[in-house]
Amino acid sequence: MYGTTLWASGESSDRSRCDRSHEETIINPIRKTLTAGAVVGAVLAGAAACGTVEQLSAGQKLDRAFEKLGKKKTLSFELDLDTDVASLEALDAKSDPAPGEEIPEQAAELLSGAKITVTVQSKRPLDESGEKDLVGTALKVSTPDGDLAEYRVIGDFTYVRADMAAMGEMAGSPVPDADDLPPEAGAMKDVIEGKWVKINTKEMEKVTGESRRAKGGPAPAPSLDTKTQKKLVKALREVIAREVKFKTADGANGTEHVKATAPFRTLVTELFGEIRPLVKDLPPGMDLPTDKDLKDAPNAKVTADFTLKNGALSQVDVDLAKLAGTADVKKLGLTLRMREGAKPTVPAGATKLDLNELMNGFFGGSEMGDPESV
Repeated sequence: MYGTTLWASGESSDRSRCDRSHEETIINPIRKTLTAGAVVGAVLAGAAACGTVEQLSAGQKLDRAFEKLGKKKTLSFELDLDTDVASLEALDAKSDPAPGEEIPEQAAELLSGAKITVTVQSKRPLDESGEKDLVGTALKVSTPDGDLAEYRVIGDFTYVRADMAAMGEMAGSPVPDADDLPPEAGAMKDVIEGKWVKINTKEMEKVTGESRRAKGGPAPAPSLDTKTQKKLVKALREVIAREVKFKTADGANGTEHVKATAPFRTLVTELFGEIRPLVKDLPPGMDLPTDKDLKDAPNAKVTADFTLKNGALSQVDVDLAKLAGTADVKKLGLTLRMREGAKPTVPAGATKLDLNELMNGFFGGSEMGDPESV
C-alpha cells in the first residue's frame, strides 16, 4: 500500500493536504498505523488459501511472524525512505506541478535522508488492544543532520518539539527569530527554539475540531469500529490470497526471506473494489478512488521482501522504482526495520502550551498566514 501513497502523491490536487491541522497530519497517522498493522497481519494470514505447498508455507511463516509482534505490549519500528534528491525531483516534475509549487531542493534533501521511528505501548498485547489501551505513543522524524520533529502522547498530554529552522528551510519560508516574538507569544518562543512543549490532548482535539467546523470542514473522524474492521480484514484477505504470490528463500546469518509479489494496479483496484461496498461504514470524509481513477496507475509487479530472524519479522524492503513510470527515477524504495520496543517517557522540562490562550492572544485578530502578525 506504500505504492498507493507514492503514486497518489504525484497528483497536484493533493498539495492542499499541507494545510491539514496538527492532529490530522501527526496524531491520526500513528493511530491508523496501529490499525494497519493489525490488518496486515490478518491479510498475510490469508496466504494460506493459496494452492501450492510453497504458498502455504510462506503464508504460515508470515502469519506466525506477525503473531509474535501482536503478542508484544511495546513495539518500535523505523521507516526509511530509500531514495535520492534527483529521484524525488524527477517524480515531482512528472506530476506537472503549478509554477512555484515545485518541491524545494531543501525539502528533497531532507526527505531523501529522512527516517521515521514509531513506538507504541499498550496495557494489553497489541493484537488485543484498542485506542483506550494505549498508554504511550511516540513518533520521531530524523535526518543525517539530527532530529527534525518529535512528539509523544503520554497520559493527558501531547509533547512536541521540532527543529523549526530546518522545517522553515524545507518549506522555503523562514520562521521568525524567537527574540522577535511579542511577549504574549509565551511558550511559542520555546517552540521556535526547538524546546519541548506540552499540550493537553483533549484541549487540542477540541480546538482543532472547532477550527475545522468554523471553516466548514468535518469534525475529527471517529475510529473504525470492531465490526467494520473485521469486514475489511475479510475482504482484504480474499484479495491477497487471490492476487499475491509468495516465495521463500534463505538469507545470510540465519535469516529467511519471504517475498510477496503482485501487479500493482490489479492489486489496488481489487482491494478498493472489495472495500467500496463498506464505504457507508467508514468514517466520513474517507473518499475512495474509483476504477477510473486507478486506470492510469502502473501495473508493474512490485515485491515486498520480508526478512525473518528466528521466525520473527525483522525487516521489510519494498522497491517502488517500477511505479515511477517514465520519470527518471534511479532509486525509490521503502525499508521498515523492527526495533526492540522502548517505552515512551515524559520529556523533562516541557513548557505547557495553552492553545486557547495562544489563539485568543498571540493570533487574536490576525491572520496566521499574515507575516505582519509576527
